[in-house]
Amino acid sequence: MRLDGFGLFVNDMGTMIRFYRDVLGFEIKEDEDTSNVYLIKDGTLFLLYGRSDFEKMTGRKYEYIKGLNGHFELALYVDTFEEVDERFSEVVAKGAQPVLEPTTEPWGQRTCYVADPEGNLIEIGSFNKPFER
Repeated sequence: MRLDGFGLFVNDMGTMIRFYRDVLGFEIKEDEDTSNVYLIKDGTLFLLYGRSDFEKMTGRKYEYIKGLNGHFELALYVDTFEEVDERFSEVVAKGAQPVLEPTTEPWGQRTCYVADPEGNLIEIGSFNKPFER
């Protein structure tokens, strides 16, 4: 098996599509009015699933965290410390909720956190060099 992508179960599909497309620059692959939306970021598939549609499909109810949550983070990398600060300011100006202002950590990473409209944490970070796989 290989990793194909990952997804979020969302309550408000339109708001979440606009956030990931317009604020974070994900490329949308579907119409906005579908229940499963495919977005792409740097070659990685990112899916948004409507919560009620998924519950209907699986025939069961699920519990969802409300507000800021710490279940996971979505990490985005930029090449320089300056870009961390620039991207933080840019996405906050476009509507991301600030969580942690840009900070240089003792381990040498400059990082910051914002949240999407449903409270999922997004890290923007750098080790002040281009990303290496």
